[in-house]
Amino acid sequence: MKTQFEASFKRDLKKLKDAKLKSKIKAVILECKAAPSLTAIANLKKLKGYDNFYRIRVGNHRLGITVFGDELKFVRCLQRKDIYRFFP
Repeated sequence: MKTQFEASFKRDLKKLKDAKLKSKIKAVILECKAAPSLTAIANLKKLKGYDNFYRIRVGNHRLGITVFGDELKFVRCLQRKDIYRFFP
């Protein structure tokens, strides 16, 4: 699948200091690029009440993404306690 990154996602990644977490997120992004469909992506859940908004769990962090056809747009990368306040 095609992937895009918003400025807010890049900013959230820069704030992270944990190298292990960054490598896990990189692995998830590579998995998303290689996935033929949404069902092939691990830990992906659709957000209730929204048609195109999903989240991927990576430890205590969540990646907020939007899906349009075969294109994934990574919007936010925040801790579990903050993601639902700022995304969607």
